[in-house]
Amino acid sequence: MKVNLKTLTTFFISLSAVSYVSADTLTLSREQCVEIALRDNPTVKVADMEIKKVDYAKKETLASLFPTIDFSAAYQRSIELQTIRMNMGGESQKLKMGSDNTWNMGFNASMPLIAPTLWKAISISDTQILASLESARASKLDMVNNVNKAYYALMLACASRDVVKENYDIAVLNASVYEKQFSAGTSSEYDVLRSSVQVKNIEPELLQADIAIRQCQLQLKVLMGVSKDIDILPDVKLSDMQRDMYYYPTSADRSISDNSSLRTLDIQKKILAKNVDLKKFAWIPTLGASFNLSWLSLSNGSPFKNQQFNPYSTVGIQLSIPIFSGGSKYYGLKQAQVDLKEIDIQRENLVNTLNMQVELAIDNINKEAKQIETSEEGVRQAKKAHEIMQKSFDIGAASYLDLRDSELANTTAQLTYLQAIYNYLVSTSELDLLLGKGID
Repeated sequence: MKVNLKTLTTFFISLSAVSYVSADTLTLSREQCVEIALRDNPTVKVADMEIKKVDYAKKETLASLFPTIDFSAAYQRSIELQTIRMNMGGESQKLKMGSDNTWNMGFNASMPLIAPTLWKAISISDTQILASLESARASKLDMVNNVNKAYYALMLACASRDVVKENYDIAVLNASVYEKQFSAGTSSEYDVLRSSVQVKNIEPELLQADIAIRQCQLQLKVLMGVSKDIDILPDVKLSDMQRDMYYYPTSADRSISDNSSLRTLDIQKKILAKNVDLKKFAWIPTLGASFNLSWLSLSNGSPFKNQQFNPYSTVGIQLSIPIFSGGSKYYGLKQAQVDLKEIDIQRENLVNTLNMQVELAIDNINKEAKQIETSEEGVRQAKKAHEIMQKSFDIGAASYLDLRDSELANTTAQLTYLQAIYNYLVSTSELDLLLGKGID
């Protein structure tokens, strides 16, 4: 069953809520498969959730700038009152002090006024959000590359099965011809048996081709996050891809500025630079304000009778000036500075490695493009040779063994040609991943 492209979006919106009794077949383009995977794949969903989690962490840090208000209540019952001795009139007398019941409740509020380390921590949280965004982007780029390769593998499997099926049909036709000739007495039983055996020899290849298609479909469906009861077929043949792909080597932008690993390293460098500032801010004094409003009640006897709560309140500020910490702040700063220098060295090495990988990838693509041209010419020659041999066989000028050799050469040439196109497409997808392309 082929689904109209206009109804494709509506179909996949309800896909997760529908139960299928029998397998449906969808003919999808590579772009459609990528779009579905970026929307429904669990890995991409988790990456998007990580962004939300980091955003919540930033808001948690930002909340530290606002006042904190707490309410507390406490009750205390005296078992034995405090006793003091006093000399009164030359005699020592005992006096009981305190109350049986003590109630204390109230509100306490505090707020930072000058907190440099907290301000810098908020700035670091902003950069950490960028790191999460880049991590999600890297997951999507990797997903696009995997979907591309799975889609190309499915195209190769389908095209290879067509080649094997064509070879199988020819073998079946030849076996049928020999059976008719044997019935007419113009061929031997040996020829009939040999042609029949040839058919049996190709049947496992045809079965293996069907298995390869199902495996490629399963891999693609797992990446797309769709139901296993839906079969996916490409909307274009692998051989048709050759028309639009030779522009790639000349138009490819070799800039590595969008490479996900490089962008991640640059964001990490920003975080480490801010961490150095954070360590320096540890020497700056901090100032905070506080306010307290409480009610106190003291009574004897029952804790629930004759209670009189008397309010009292305080307001104040607290200044904290770091003076000496055993050198922990100093060595913490030195460690942060070393981390920053290390990442500069790592970035330089990564840039050199990426540039080398890009050059090698371009060379491989150019080499595979030439391989396609060579294989295409080989297909033309093998096909022509097979046609000549088929005509020679029909008039009795060639043996069946010669015919089978030409059929085998024709099949091998076609499979080599299809493999060359597949290798080219996979290499371009890998280069897109290296350059950070493939998603908007």
